[in-house]
Amino acid sequence: MARLTEEDKARNEAAIRTAMEQLLSGNLPPGGKADLKTLAALGGVTRTGFYPKRNRSGTLRPGAYQHLAEEFEQRVKALRDAGEIVDPRDAQIERLKGEVAELRKRVASRDQKLVDAAECKALAVSRLAAQHAEIEQLRETVAANARVRSLPGVPRHSAPYGSCH
Repeated sequence: MARLTEEDKARNEAAIRTAMEQLLSGNLPPGGKADLKTLAALGGVTRTGFYPKRNRSGTLRPGAYQHLAEEFEQRVKALRDAGEIVDPRDAQIERLKGEVAELRKRVASRDQKLVDAAECKALAVSRLAAQHAEIEQLRETVAANARVRSLPGVPRHSAPYGSCH
């Protein structure tokens, strides 16, 4: 593979800086993110230039564009720390996380209301059963005690007391 000339390297750095400004302004290509992969694709260089290389002796030397990668990552971090979200997907993720948290609270509240309603229903049914048992006992007492008489029904043709007719 041929070594980059200083002219090629300068041209590539200018393209990477242009791509960096585009990404940091939030103008991401379809399917792209605010990351080194997209930066390399927009800058027209390979990602390997952003990472350190190993010499034959085993020592590390900086990649051709490693300083730009570090600058890009620092600027993205600074924007995120300032509350600005460069990547629209990150903004969408944050929005969805907020919605999920709100929905979880609403579901928990509804679940508690259902538990409360079930307890109320059980209490109401229990009270109704007790009242029914008491009514049945009173009916049996009335039937067993012959001295209690039923009142005659009100004739249909007469008006109730206090009527104006």
